[in-house]
Amino acid sequence: MVRAEVLNPVARILCVDDEDVILDSFRKILVPAGFSVDTVRTGQDALGLIQTHAYDFVFTDLRMPAMDGLDVVKSVKHLRPDIDVVVITGFGTVETAVECMKFGALDYVQKPFSETELLEFTRRVIIRRQDRIQQQLQPVIEVLHQADPERVHAQGFSIPGGVLIAPGHSWVCLLPNGTLRVGLDDFARKLIGRVETVDFPQVGTTVQAGQPLFAVRQKGRVARFPAPVSGRISRLNPALRLTGSGLEVTPYGRHWICEMESETLDTELPALKIGKAAVALFQEDLTKARVFLQELTRKESAARLPDQPISIGEMEQLTDAQWAQATAQFFGGAKPADR
Repeated sequence: MVRAEVLNPVARILCVDDEDVILDSFRKILVPAGFSVDTVRTGQDALGLIQTHAYDFVFTDLRMPAMDGLDVVKSVKHLRPDIDVVVITGFGTVETAVECMKFGALDYVQKPFSETELLEFTRRVIIRRQDRIQQQLQPVIEVLHQADPERVHAQGFSIPGGVLIAPGHSWVCLLPNGTLRVGLDDFARKLIGRVETVDFPQVGTTVQAGQPLFAVRQKGRVARFPAPVSGRISRLNPALRLTGSGLEVTPYGRHWICEMESETLDTELPALKIGKAAVALFQEDLTKARVFLQELTRKESAARLPDQPISIGEMEQLTDAQWAQATAQFFGGAKPADR
């Protein structure tokens, strides 16, 4: 191994290639730009280093004797899913490099490359890594003060104090006049990601607990949410209808979906969760979601890896069939699309 270390590096990079000229290029180009760079000539050496050293990236050549780049990608992402892997590819191997991305590679860079090309590429993948880390959901569930119901945890989950959470991930708030406000909770909002439109119930209709109440749409797909309690729809949120969704800000507070009048709250209240019980529901479903999404996506693609964190908007990347399974599992049912 050859090590070129700098103080407070922009990123820590391990480069593996059987050509010394490529390894020299990485050190000569990236180290003056503030990167720490370790270089090795075999995939086996790289795997030994990642288990004992902290790296942000592994750059690996695609064609190497004994252990090729695809094997390096698979092994690094298995041993250290937190490290991003970039494939170094030559002429005629771009298709194979793209195949590596199905197994967790972040991107590929083609050789030969100029100093400017390598620097610009490396800076771009750093931005992508930072964006990915910022989007990762943390297993933090925060109960908010009642006076500040719209402040939500950026990467964790939030539940306003005094709000009741239904198992299908809608929330209920009792107003002073006895009316109930209902909305989408933070677990559903962060898992779904972008909400393009909301399907509102019809004012004056009566629904039973568990029947479809409202739905959200994304890419032509719909996720339906069951009514947390039985009652008559008395009012829809005019601001939410006027501004589209607004749910990307917070699903709570002024972003309620409808108001209901219920005469059965006393008997249906035990099915709803509040305080510590609501936190426990979020924690349980977050654990289930990690396992469920991992098994669901790995059936069709090798890109999802063991222990890979869930990201905000995780469901945006699902196929229509996977979307339907996920919404049925966590929100109570959906159709892949309404044409």
